[in-house]
Amino acid sequence: MAKYRGPKHKLSRRVGECIWGRSNSPAVKRDYPPGQHGRTLRRKLSVYGIQLLEKQKLRMYYGGIMERQMRRIFDQARRLGGNTGTNLLMLLECRLDTVVWRLGFAPTIFAARQMVNHCHVLVNGQKVNIPSYLVKPGMVISIRQRSRDIGIIKDGVENPPLALPEYLQREAKSFEGKLIATPNSATIPVKFDTTSIIGFYSR
Repeated sequence: MAKYRGPKHKLSRRVGECIWGRSNSPAVKRDYPPGQHGRTLRRKLSVYGIQLLEKQKLRMYYGGIMERQMRRIFDQARRLGGNTGTNLLMLLECRLDTVVWRLGFAPTIFAARQMVNHCHVLVNGQKVNIPSYLVKPGMVISIRQRSRDIGIIKDGVENPPLALPEYLQREAKSFEGKLIATPNSATIPVKFDTTSIIGFYSR
């Protein structure tokens, strides 16, 4: 499965902000592109450049999704009908790796993807090792019994997120959580300029 394997903080600096909201990101102190001329680089973005930048932010935020896969997700969002931008974010939020991350079982989206790949996660009691698997409302996401002593997972269980999105449910110090509703524009905890993203893919 193709995935981004390069430096993570470099992605944040490339777009000029900390994508994942982490206080230790170098992008907080160095909000300019990496490279020899990054500090002095000054250029006005075209409409295409703005659309591309927003699309790249979205891809990076959800774990560096490859462009071909991102295009497939966008096409699926468009076929669903209704607001394509909302559908796009909904599909990304319902990915299994995103749900594992939101539930707090992993500290980053990249760690969540690795957990799924390594078969530490169960969906309705069945092993699923596909990060892009779409979780539906009512499905229970849990950590398999043999994996519950892994340090990173135990830490996530002992220190749950301060606030879960409204569409997720997890009891304190529990190794399982549940998607209880379909994510929508009001409940998804991150905002993107989906109009620009739609404009980019509609060219």
